[in-house]
Amino acid sequence: MAGNTKQIIQSLAVNVAIALSKGVAAFFTGSGAMLAETLHSSADCSNQLLLLLGVKHSARAPDESHPLGYGRDLYFYSFIVALLLFSGGGVFSIYEGVHKLGHPEPVDNVWLGLGILLFSMALEGWATWGNVKEMNKRRGALSLVEYLKRTKDSDLIILFGENSAAVLGLSVAIVSLLLAWWTGNGIWDSIGSILIGVVLISVAVFLAREVKSLLIGESADGTIAEAVKATVPQHPNIEAVLRLITVQQGPGEVLVAMKVRVKDGLTTREVVDSINRFEQAVHDRAPEIRWCFVEPDHEA
Repeated sequence: MAGNTKQIIQSLAVNVAIALSKGVAAFFTGSGAMLAETLHSSADCSNQLLLLLGVKHSARAPDESHPLGYGRDLYFYSFIVALLLFSGGGVFSIYEGVHKLGHPEPVDNVWLGLGILLFSMALEGWATWGNVKEMNKRRGALSLVEYLKRTKDSDLIILFGENSAAVLGLSVAIVSLLLAWWTGNGIWDSIGSILIGVVLISVAVFLAREVKSLLIGESADGTIAEAVKATVPQHPNIEAVLRLITVQQGPGEVLVAMKVRVKDGLTTREVVDSINRFEQAVHDRAPEIRWCFVEPDHEA
């Protein structure tokens, strides 16, 4: 989790610098697309503060009211971030673009705006590349797309979604600003603002869908079930896993519940001792399993 916190702080610092520079450019150019990008970066700053809050809350220890801990708190805050990206960034950008379509205005100080956009793209590209490098460490043999669908690190995919959307939005803003200046027609700037809004909404919908699955209660990665089943041959008193349920409780926190068939003829103490040794072996093989509940049975 410390690695993810570093990624969040890095993105926050980048977006504070970018939001300030874009705000200056929006004021001097009068560009609606630039204003949309300013609002986008400002919303990203708030989002990253929310993610830091989520990381802090999810690290709280289990207590009487939450015996399985607070790991899903991070998923809640990640879902809020996706909603804010949708409403605070995407919807407002479209509104601003549609409003200016009826009253297009020429843009001024284009080269100032272009310079700030290129500066912002360099910073956002650097932050996005940092996200990609972190994901490459974790995805193993999975493709990047498959990793984004299957990963349980909601804060990391939120950061990547925000930063990659920012790079794409900046590209749109640069093109629309140049077209508005080249043609002398402010309608291109309005179209750019609308397209930026569409980009943000599309990313927000994807992120909300992925985080919603984790928030409801998604099964853990398949490697957890494989680790459990691979432990069985080492314990002759545990003959088979009859039924297995895994639930992702938070990044790096997994709950496992299972029914197992034990060897016939064991005393109660032998059954209990066998299950305890099996549980410990499962923990050792897959340390991310924080809770493990094993029930002896003779059928699934």
